[in-house]
Amino acid sequence: MKKSIFTSLILLTAISLFAQGDPALTEVWDPVPRVVTPGQSSSDAPSDAIVLYNGKDLLHWMGLEGGDVKWKNENNILTVVPGTGDIKSKESFGDCQLHIEWRTPAEVSGSGQGRGNSGIFLMSRYELQVLDNYNNVTYSNGQAGSIYKQHMPQVNVCRPPGEWQTYDIIFTAPRFNDDGTLKSAARITVLQNGVLIQNNISLWGSTEYIGIAKYEKHADKLPLVLQNHGNKVSYRNIWIREL
Repeated sequence: MKKSIFTSLILLTAISLFAQGDPALTEVWDPVPRVVTPGQSSSDAPSDAIVLYNGKDLLHWMGLEGGDVKWKNENNILTVVPGTGDIKSKESFGDCQLHIEWRTPAEVSGSGQGRGNSGIFLMSRYELQVLDNYNNVTYSNGQAGSIYKQHMPQVNVCRPPGEWQTYDIIFTAPRFNDDGTLKSAARITVLQNGVLIQNNISLWGSTEYIGIAKYEKHADKLPLVLQNHGNKVSYRNIWIREL
């Protein structure tokens, strides 16, 4: 009986405080968010980021099949050398925030998919397309900013050939059940040059050139891959935050 009376008193007190509009009842003091120092600009890496390419060395990168990167690393810029294969990060990532800057060749050559083609593969399998789509028409779900062969970008905000462009990406990795079935799909948000082009969309599965994308169970974290499609696309200022 005493316990029941005590509980009732607590409830009455709480109701009274709510009725009086006590702001303390909705204040959370613990835990406290950790402190992260932002960069001086939107493109600078914050203090908790891993800088994957700083323009100086390729310590975080290797060839897709192992060995040294054979792309051109010069003047703080990493440029595709046709015929040398894709490259991948030595570290593996799942949920992340990724900042990456890219540039298609100033000298225009080719058209459609043959003009400034590369790609950013999150977890080695989910491709965000890189392409010169400044006055260059191709299929909508294969142009710059698309999740290749899945989702076209909301808008085309490509700058002219030879100008630097940025992708700011928020990626949520897929989750799988123990039996290998999909628990929750991968999701991605992308800003290109500061403009939202993919808004928390659900991916259909791993990128496929032919056929429909599908999921197959994989590790919780996998390397980031940059594609060598035979065009001299350049990259710089690549950093990532694990979420």
